[in-house]
Amino acid sequence: MRAFARLAVATLVAAAPLTGVMAAQAADDPTPVTVLTSDFEDATVQGWTGRSAETLAVSTAVAHGGTHSLAVSGRTAGWQGPSLSVLGTFEKGISYTVSAWVRLAEGSDLARLSVERRAGGTASYETVVGDTAVSATGWVNLTGRYTLSADAESLSVYVETASTTGGLYLDDVTASYVPTLPIQTGIPAVKDVVTEFPVGAAITGAEITGTHGDLLARHFTSVTPGNALKWDATEPTENAFSYAQADPLIAFARSHGMRVRGHTLVWHNQTPAWVFQDADRETLLARLENHIRNVAAHYGDTVGTWDVVNEVIDESQPDGMRRSAWYTLTGLDYIRTAFRVAREAAPAARLCINDYNTNVAAKRDALYALVVKLRGEGVPIDCVGHQMHVNVSWPSIAETEAMLKKFQGIGVQQQITEMDVSIYTSSGESYPTPPAERLLAQAYAYRDMFALFRRYAADLGSVTLWGLADDNTWLDTFPVTRKDAPLLFDTRLQAKSAYWGVVDPSRISSPSASTSPSASTSPSASTSPSASTSPSASTSPSASASPSASTSPSASTSPGKSSCAVSYRVTGSWPGGFQADVRIVNTGSAPLRGWKLTWQFTGGQTIAQLWNGSVTQSGGAVTVTAASWNGTVAPGAAASVGFLGASTGGNPAPAAFAVNGATCDIV
Repeated sequence: MRAFARLAVATLVAAAPLTGVMAAQAADDPTPVTVLTSDFEDATVQGWTGRSAETLAVSTAVAHGGTHSLAVSGRTAGWQGPSLSVLGTFEKGISYTVSAWVRLAEGSDLARLSVERRAGGTASYETVVGDTAVSATGWVNLTGRYTLSADAESLSVYVETASTTGGLYLDDVTASYVPTLPIQTGIPAVKDVVTEFPVGAAITGAEITGTHGDLLARHFTSVTPGNALKWDATEPTENAFSYAQADPLIAFARSHGMRVRGHTLVWHNQTPAWVFQDADRETLLARLENHIRNVAAHYGDTVGTWDVVNEVIDESQPDGMRRSAWYTLTGLDYIRTAFRVAREAAPAARLCINDYNTNVAAKRDALYALVVKLRGEGVPIDCVGHQMHVNVSWPSIAETEAMLKKFQGIGVQQQITEMDVSIYTSSGESYPTPPAERLLAQAYAYRDMFALFRRYAADLGSVTLWGLADDNTWLDTFPVTRKDAPLLFDTRLQAKSAYWGVVDPSRISSPSASTSPSASTSPSASTSPSASTSPSASTSPSASASPSASTSPSASTSPGKSSCAVSYRVTGSWPGGFQADVRIVNTGSAPLRGWKLTWQFTGGQTIAQLWNGSVTQSGGAVTVTAASWNGTVAPGAAASVGFLGASTGGNPAPAAFAVNGATCDIV
């Protein structure tokens, strides 16, 4: 459950509705329409202003293109920076690709590209491009997608930084869009073909406008607000509840007779810092109860299903529980309280516990044990949600069927809550255009998974895809930035081979024997996919190598010889805290077994919570040990861990990393 990524779109994918499908050729793509260009070559600021009292001036000291750029100085806060009104330039319902080149005057930081929209005198803020490392040593491109989904009195795009307030340079800003195609009305609606259970899509405001809204209403019977019902959106400050993001999505669903899944009442991410500040057990549970009573009661019977708690399992822990701030302060009581209060506030709703990688045996079994325990205590858990962020080669049908079988007969409904099928099988892959064989593999994966779901229709209450079309998917930025194509419709909202895999598999052309995928075959160690986490937020854990029964750790590699590369990336920051991902790549020729990653923090940072491994910290020295399922990294493959950290001052990146005693290259 992560915020939807809005990054640049690569070459588009076209669908052939009657036979096989191929990746579209560049010549088939329309020319983007550019609506905004700021290159500062006329020696004026071209309409840009400061958000506060900054000084903006055209400079020839550095430039990305040409000889001029915009210099911004006098910043006194990270959110202050260059801003440009796009009211009258951006039209509602059109998806724009916004690109800006940024560099700092000195030092380094994280930069964001954001939009401020005002309506009814109230400001709302949307991230177009999340935290991206920038410095004074070179230009960095911030490219993302933005759709104006509601009326605005003012609308501005601006650049901000995470922590520092030094000067910055801006150059070659553009905004463009690709003309949309009408939705295809001569093909079957998904909801008319798959009648065994409701089929839904996760949405943002962009999916209820224009052609996107037409596509959503035509094919789906259920919606899940992807971010609009999370704590940071509904109660950003204590007792100040806001439903401005969610209400339009739910109104759209109601006007089209669609069901609504509420996502999510409790999660370790996208929870404002105030929730945990100065909180003991009683205070935290009281805040939790107040939040759920307000949010769940606000929608009453309109929300038929709630993901009450989300991602509480960490199979690497002895008791199987994620060491979130919720768990650290309250144990299991936050889960008990959440379900009890949700039942009181929304007595007619189905109440779910939701998690990712539940097709991994260790995680599945830990979740099963928790559900059985709590239901035995009378906790009203009605449903188990399986996220199903998978890829074209993982998991196998057998692993997925074992997941569904595990929860039969214990009195709960099961739901597929966040399904997408990445075209990538490792973090090291990136394609400018989705290869035809990957699109075919994806079609077969969807075909086989939906065939399995239909066989278990008596156990499944719904299947929800995590997005509407490939133009708006969180996988464009996770686990690395690259264009993915994980859904049924392409970036121009046209049906893909994946659509036919669900609706009519006979219309998928057969791949050659050399590239024929099998959705029922487990990946080998050398091609194991990234184990996905939920897309629930603009920030989300885990980009580790996917689990496999054959990847239990054994002997360590010999120390002293570098056969590894490590990337360290801060993916989000806020006053006093941050989130980061650390990725280990095996650059050697032998498997990396039983890995142990070490580094030294020099800025007083501390790790509060880590996923995809276990952590110990002594002063600035950090040691991360592999989980049971990701302890072997094949040559050329990668494993990742993510964590939430605290930082009282600066937040410098570690200068060196070692795996099993061997110093790694930094990438």
